[in-house]
Amino acid sequence: MSWPAVFCSLILHIHLFQFPSTSVTTSLLFALLTSLVHSLFICHFPFLFLFSIPIIIFFLGSHDSFTYWVDVHAPVGPDQKAYVKYLATVFSVLAKKVMVKWSMTQNLTFKEQLDAGIRYFDLRVSSKPGESGKEIYFIHGLFGHKVRDGLLEINSFLGRHRKEVVFLDFNHYYAMDAEHHVYLINMLQEVFGSKLCNNCAVESITLDYLWEKKYQVIVFYHHPSAQGIPVMWPGSKIPAPWANTTEPNKLIQFLETTLKERAKQGSFHVSQAILTPRVNTVAKGLVWGLRNYLVERNLPTIISWVEVQRPGVDGVNIITSDFVELTDFANIVIKLNNQLLSERDSKPR
Repeated sequence: MSWPAVFCSLILHIHLFQFPSTSVTTSLLFALLTSLVHSLFICHFPFLFLFSIPIIIFFLGSHDSFTYWVDVHAPVGPDQKAYVKYLATVFSVLAKKVMVKWSMTQNLTFKEQLDAGIRYFDLRVSSKPGESGKEIYFIHGLFGHKVRDGLLEINSFLGRHRKEVVFLDFNHYYAMDAEHHVYLINMLQEVFGSKLCNNCAVESITLDYLWEKKYQVIVFYHHPSAQGIPVMWPGSKIPAPWANTTEPNKLIQFLETTLKERAKQGSFHVSQAILTPRVNTVAKGLVWGLRNYLVERNLPTIISWVEVQRPGVDGVNIITSDFVELTDFANIVIKLNNQLLSERDSKPR
């Protein structure tokens, strides 16, 4: 290992000792320090560059982020088709145990995902039909935890790590009327308070700006109920095109096409590096489940694609995946974001 790498490793270990949680900032630290060491002799500080440009760096996200726990004793969710509800009624817990294998897309809790460097969360929510009150739950076939509990877990992490920033993307709503939406929006404001970033031009959002304002949370709310509320960003500012395929080659082709077509200004961009099971997929892999039957066997193809991407206005911004613990995404973040430093250093001055 070269002396710059040794130096950076030492500093990184000191940082991790003081701030043990892996984070986007921590994940970037090694790359930033490496660049710093190589340029000390000319008094150049390229790491400041990443903090002062719009957030075009590469962030990691999780797909259906909340599915690490689902309730087999609760009714099947209103997001499911009638025949699924019928089968769950007839076969009860047995059918729901099969659903668990195909509804769960993550094993890590919110805190564990945050510790692993995940900063974008894909969220689907629902009321529980027949339940009194306005309580909102996470939902993906089966009901998960209460939304408030998940938000509090995220807020606790942010309270300990003041320079961390998360994207919360509320993109699907089920069995929710106007009062439910008011309840949820008020909940978001109550839990995060001044950490919520006001809706503004995407190009104005830099890490320096967020840190100066002490903003740590950007909420995207894909529903008209949030219109006119300053801290609720419209869903149009974070498109997340979906391939809807079980075939990895078709997925890669779709990801390539949508990256080429992505807007150059005015929005973030989510690349969903996920495979979606169909009815016959579930039938063939009934006892195996999503992770064993579909995700693990195709992960090498997906990771190979991710590793050759580049961040920036023409490249990847946010990539989501299932079972984020299956690969070392932190090193991929370091490598890809370091390209921005390399490209900037290579430009004529």
